[in-house]
Amino acid sequence: MPSASTSSASAKVPGPEAAEPTVDKSKRWLWERAIHVALALCAFVSVATTIGIVAILVVEAGPFFLEVPITAFLFDTKWSPRLDHYGVLELFAGTLLVTVGAAAVAIPIGLGAAVYLSEYAKPAVREVVKPLLEVLAGIPSVVYGWVALTVVSPAIRGFAKWWSEATGWEVVVEGFNAISASVVVGFMILPMVVSLSEDVLRAVPRSLREAAFALGATKFDVTAKVVVPAAFSGIMASFLLAVARAIGETMAVTLAAGERPNLTLNPLEGVQTMTAYIVSTTQGDTETGSLEYSTVFAVGLALFFCTMAINLLAQWILERTRESYE
Repeated sequence: MPSASTSSASAKVPGPEAAEPTVDKSKRWLWERAIHVALALCAFVSVATTIGIVAILVVEAGPFFLEVPITAFLFDTKWSPRLDHYGVLELFAGTLLVTVGAAAVAIPIGLGAAVYLSEYAKPAVREVVKPLLEVLAGIPSVVYGWVALTVVSPAIRGFAKWWSEATGWEVVVEGFNAISASVVVGFMILPMVVSLSEDVLRAVPRSLREAAFALGATKFDVTAKVVVPAAFSGIMASFLLAVARAIGETMAVTLAAGERPNLTLNPLEGVQTMTAYIVSTTQGDTETGSLEYSTVFAVGLALFFCTMAINLLAQWILERTRESYE
């Protein structure tokens, strides 16, 4: 019969089975390290790309701001580079008009659709309706511009004509107008509002809904007074991201709103946005290195600061209103 010391000694000797976990652990460490390096590289590429874009804008816009004072660029009310007028206010007003109009279309419709899909729709309905809404994001922007030019704008002019004849109040709608661009851009950003808002609404803990129902609240009260306030930070983030998307829209706005700088808040008139100016200038006969060529980068830099301000506002709202649940 073997002694106890012999048994314990033999038990401490590692066999083939004991070496395998060490090898597996080493391979797993190498694999996780490779994934870590790959993800860090992706983050570095993203940051480097952003820095590179900003650097190009600053370097290329430098000659413009050496010739044109920053005060003239920001506060002059006329934009006509060929006549030595460089006031970006006209382009900013057109961008603001289209963006606000698009938000007025997308936000109420998108939030209503998100609440319906999250709180009221049956699973079978949600599985059909949500993908159909997201199909709107896959339609090319030039198609939206063509629809605005051939369908939306004539319909608005027809309604304005009927209104003028029925009431005696003349309403003039230009062929290119900001309201048709606002409508199509609003539907372009609608999938973003619906998808993000619906996700954050469904992320609200079910316990909050059950607690409200236990207190005798109706379905509408639970939705309006519990679920939507609890998801407010995420909903606001979806709104601001959609607005940033609307600011950067180019092709649909160029086709629908026109290419005439106009300092106005009347959506029935034609306007030119910052992105539309960049498109029209780069497609023309502008000489590379000229002052007019530098205006493209100056406007692009102003557009970058606008979108960055919206992103910073979104982060500030998230930090102020974020709620965590266990």
